[in-house]
Amino acid sequence: MPSFEHHGAQIYYEEFGQGFPILTFAPAGLQSVIDVWSQPSAPINPTTEFADKFRIIAMDQRNAGGRSRAPITAQDGWDSYTGDHIELLDHLRIDLCHLYGQCIGGSFILNLIKHQPERVQSAVLAQPIGRVGAMAPGRPARFNGWAETLKDHPEATAQVLDAFCRNLYAPGFVYCVDRAFAAKVRTPCLVLAGNDEAHPYAISEELSKLIPNCEFIAEWKTGAALTQAKTRVKEFLAKHTPARG
Repeated sequence: MPSFEHHGAQIYYEEFGQGFPILTFAPAGLQSVIDVWSQPSAPINPTTEFADKFRIIAMDQRNAGGRSRAPITAQDGWDSYTGDHIELLDHLRIDLCHLYGQCIGGSFILNLIKHQPERVQSAVLAQPIGRVGAMAPGRPARFNGWAETLKDHPEATAQVLDAFCRNLYAPGFVYCVDRAFAAKVRTPCLVLAGNDEAHPYAISEELSKLIPNCEFIAEWKTGAALTQAKTRVKEFLAKHTPARG
């Protein structure tokens, strides 16, 4: 099984196709695993859609119910996941890549750009998560649903999970970075809009306006709009792929 260990974490990944690399982050929140790419909730599956021209890397996020595992602490947050992503690129000896992420993948992308912008050639953010307004009291229902899967993590006490949840979601906007950071991003980006409470259209639209070099697709999930969006994403990736790629 393709996996590696770092700092107490074991991370599982798979590869598809050949060419310039695209590191991908599946939707489903904290239950983001490779298999989600093949579900209807992911209208564009990069492991099949782009593998004819690119080297696609997909991964199970830590403790997402798949094959990646790590201890859970009260200090965990976006940087814990980004540490896994950087270590995976290091493990595969990839110095430069595209990123493609849906849902929580949008925040994974922005936090990786925050930490190592020099490694990201371009990024596609499909229905990025975010919040308009104040955080509601208590933990989000989806976080609690994920927490129910942690039966083999005795260290994940209620206090630890409360802290982890705050670290992830208290900041608002897109959670991992603020608007001032988004306005300074120089990585070429393409945003495919969200359209529900977890992936607000307003967040997608604002993010696309804040990022200086950003394209925006408002409709993309079904029918002719999906066909057109797939074409635009492929054109975007091709345009930003280095000649040596």
